[in-house]
Amino acid sequence: MGDQKSSCELLCSMFNKVKPYLAMISLQFGYAGMYIITILCMKRGMSHYVLAVYRHAVATLAIAPFALAFERKIRPKMTLSIFLKIMVLGFLEPVLDQNLYYVGMNYTSATFSSAIFNALPAITFIMAVIFKLERVKIKKLHSLAKVIGTTVTISGAMVMTLYKGPILNFVRSQGQRNHHNTSSSGSTDQHWVIGTIMLIASCSGWAGFFVLQSFTLKSYPAELSLTTLICFMGMVQGAVVALVMEHDFNTWALGWDSRLLGPVYTGIVCSGMAYYMQGMVIKERGPVFVTAFSPLCMIVVAALGSLILAEQIHLGSVIGAIIIVVGLYCVVWGKSKDDYAISSPLTGEKGEAFELPTAMINGSEAIDVVDSNSKGGILMSETPSIVIPKSYK
Repeated sequence: MGDQKSSCELLCSMFNKVKPYLAMISLQFGYAGMYIITILCMKRGMSHYVLAVYRHAVATLAIAPFALAFERKIRPKMTLSIFLKIMVLGFLEPVLDQNLYYVGMNYTSATFSSAIFNALPAITFIMAVIFKLERVKIKKLHSLAKVIGTTVTISGAMVMTLYKGPILNFVRSQGQRNHHNTSSSGSTDQHWVIGTIMLIASCSGWAGFFVLQSFTLKSYPAELSLTTLICFMGMVQGAVVALVMEHDFNTWALGWDSRLLGPVYTGIVCSGMAYYMQGMVIKERGPVFVTAFSPLCMIVVAALGSLILAEQIHLGSVIGAIIIVVGLYCVVWGKSKDDYAISSPLTGEKGEAFELPTAMINGSEAIDVVDSNSKGGILMSETPSIVIPKSYK
């Protein structure tokens, strides 16, 4: 019976450790579907301003019942400061990020837009350092890796922006390639730089959303309620923007096609579920960890975009994406070491953790504590009559 209990505890412990990774990986597949569905939705004539409004209306309706049911007793009191933060959150991602992203994606491609978002961890890291959510010590190898990785990631984004290169075709036949090249290359070349600038601005808005969400969760730690309020404020502010930008009310029409699938899928998966899951992981691992899985989304989108949308993949996009991935995982490696250093309760001068021996008191283990008054390297247990020598790992 005891062995079964210990096995269950071990499995639960392992699941809790891998849960943030599973959540972020699953979200990347969700985002990959969003890239493809929104392209199809806008090709059917739906305005991206209207799509953003419908998306967050669906997200609000999907998450609100869960927030009302599960967080009724733990929901903090709303204050002016929290309300203003929620308003800014509702503008940064639902309005600013998504609309700039849709414009940039129309000017470039779904594959390129997903690839440029590999710079998101670097931008988030810079903002986290500015707002003191991340600590950088240049003399430490892991901190230096984060700085170098951030620089390399931004360099990769610049390569993707300034260099297109020849088209790489992996799947489609030559006749199909030539037809696609002649029909779309002129307009793509004309707006490529503008679209890239829009995508980088969108990426910066999303990074700011993660950083502000991290601060907001400290004063309003009700993830479902916060997600509902962000989606609602994004819907309201997005509706104002859409009414100003779109004067043709026919653009608000829905149909039994991708114009309905787009808002429903993106609202439930990419807004409602995503905001909630990201909030949970941000509380545990921080905003930089949440943004560290975007290369997986780029790979999935590149495959789907080439197969379904017949999109062109340029050499510059591939080179820039490889550079971004290298820089990204320098940041991730440095972040993992940084988390280990911070989470270690007791460390020596060279970063070596102390091992606390245990004493048996009445047949049970007693946890030892360090006697700060001891000058001879002695660990004192919580029971004064027991003295235990210090040992190291």
